Amino acid sequence: MDKQISNLYDAGKVQEAIHKLIEKIDKNPQKIENYLQLSTYLMEQGSSDQAAKLLEEAKHLVKKPQELDYNLAVCYYMQGDFDKSLTLLEKIPNDDISLYQKALVYLKLGQSQKALAYAMTIKKVDNRTKELLGDIWLSLGDIKQAENTYRQITEKERNSKVNFLIGICLLENNRDEAERFFALSKKQDTKYFEQAKNQYSAIMKMINDKEKKNG
Repeated sequence: MDKQISNLYDAGKVQEAIHKLIEKIDKNPQKIENYLQLSTYLMEQGSSDQAAKLLEEAKHLVKKPQELDYNLAVCYYMQGDFDKSLTLLEKIPNDDISLYQKALVYLKLGQSQKALAYAMTIKKVDNRTKELLGDIWLSLGDIKQAENTYRQITEKERNSKVNFLIGICLLENNRDEAERFFALSKKQDTKYFEQAKNQYSAIMKMINDKEKKNG
């Protein structure tokens, strides 16, 4: 990775950093690092289509095209092409980074047991992995395990999504505590909170209906 360009990008000079990387690629089309750095920046800027195109073209120019596979798999994942992403990921040797991505893709494909198998194999379990494990347990219907896993993320490090999903886990048995987590989630990110509320509206309605019957 070019440190000078990385500093430019981190300083918010995104277009300048991208332009300099394009120049470097034009001068030396075989250097893999420049493609990896540029594709990462493009993905971070929400241009996964451009990143995928860049990497697909680069595969014909570099000596070790397989070294581009991980970034390309992430591009396909961001585009919603999970099968294509998985095909590439399966060729990559397992390490914590590729295991995480494989678990993520299997979860999106609705194969939660397989997702769990990969996620449980990750050696260095950071907050991102804990969040993913919580999502997998939730998709498997193991609410208690999901809640326990989300709660392993310290309070100050929980994002809006994690707080919302802890609320979902608590909703049936502890309504007041669930509402507290929803309020936290909304305060952190109103846009996400509204989207999540719509996404989980069926669960929330089912619990509300149950409460009305019991009341």
